[in-house]
Amino acid sequence: MSRFLTSMALGLITLAPMASTVVGADSHPRTYHDKARNEDHEWNSQEDKAYRIWLKENHRKYRDFAKLKEEERQTYWGWRHDHSDALLKIDIH
Repeated sequence: MSRFLTSMALGLITLAPMASTVVGADSHPRTYHDKARNEDHEWNSQEDKAYRIWLKENHRKYRDFAKLKEEERQTYWGWRHDHSDALLKIDIH
């Protein structure tokens, strides 16, 4: 029985960091700085939808926005300023 409890404890310890990341993901949204306009943008579900449209229009494979080079991010922000949620038909809830 003690081996079982030890295994369970180790499993929970291993999963704890991932659980806190998932749970905390919405409570502390990421923000990104747009150097060209000196603005900060909050990354939310609407921004993610717009980003995926940009990727498709530019024939790019999905990559996490946080992993893009700064130059690519600035290219996206330039495109984004010309493409509102209404223009992209992104529902705002």
